[in-house]
Amino acid sequence: MDQNPYKLFSVALFCLLILSPPVSCQLDYKFYDSTCPNLTYIVRKTVWSAIANDTRIAASLLRLHFHDCFVNGCDGSLLLDDTTTFTGEKNASPNKNSARGFEVIDTIKATLEKACPSTVSCADILTLVAREAVYLAGGQYFFWAVPLGRRDGTTASQSAANDQLPSPFEPLENITAKFTSKGLDIKDLVLLSGAHTIGFAQCFTFKPRLFDFAKSGKPDPTLDGSLLQKLQSVCPNQADSDTKLAPLDPVTSDKFDNSYYTNLVNNSGLLQSDQVLMGNNKTASLVTYYSKFPYSFSRDFGASMVKMANIGVLTGQSGEIRKNCRVVN
Repeated sequence: MDQNPYKLFSVALFCLLILSPPVSCQLDYKFYDSTCPNLTYIVRKTVWSAIANDTRIAASLLRLHFHDCFVNGCDGSLLLDDTTTFTGEKNASPNKNSARGFEVIDTIKATLEKACPSTVSCADILTLVAREAVYLAGGQYFFWAVPLGRRDGTTASQSAANDQLPSPFEPLENITAKFTSKGLDIKDLVLLSGAHTIGFAQCFTFKPRLFDFAKSGKPDPTLDGSLLQKLQSVCPNQADSDTKLAPLDPVTSDKFDNSYYTNLVNNSGLLQSDQVLMGNNKTASLVTYYSKFPYSFSRDFGASMVKMANIGVLTGQSGEIRKNCRVVN
């Protein structure tokens, strides 16, 4: 092990100044280099295969990581099935009938248990899978180094998922408060919202904008007229259309790029929680900036993803390394 005092001091100083909370300093970019050297290859190959079979899965896998980290930290709790001692997060309102991609995580974990048993945590798998999904959907500029060494939690909470995850129906003030509570700022909010450049949303999450905005009995006046007509045809004002799907970014729905921000500038954001970013001076200026500078978005998005992946991590002897991501050992 390198005991160079100057190097150790610089690493410690980096942790002190950059990473939050301090426990994340126990994460390491080379954590599995010797214990599971084929980790990245195994994850990338499996994610690539999943996307080749279903382009929607890239967004779903990224969403799993977000929904895991926002509920009591990045500890793989989202992956746990219900038990007699706790009700898990899979059936919480933000996840029920929408969170998907669990089978991809299962496949990766099973492969890793053969290659390097009881070594790689499910929390780290989620973190890597999210990075690979973005990279494979966006290209070489959407790649960032991921510090690893997270351990898995031993419980989950449906009520925490209901309380802590942002909702597409919430005002910006509430969403900002939820980000702030996790150590994320307004810039992180705008950047991580940019993940909506891929994926689909169920009609019920935005239907009020189409027919009864703010209980007015009329559509959202800020929504682009041509987009409104298209969405009303996909999501007619009847209950049986609630689970139909519309792309979050109708321009390049399968490509991870900065079109999300251009859509917002053009009043073509799908979710109210996205379009509302244009109603605040600070968030609107960031949206406009990232709509003009795609490289800046790719760079800054990766930095916010690393920051989010540090939320409430378990390291050292805390938690465990699950053998099956769905159950505690």
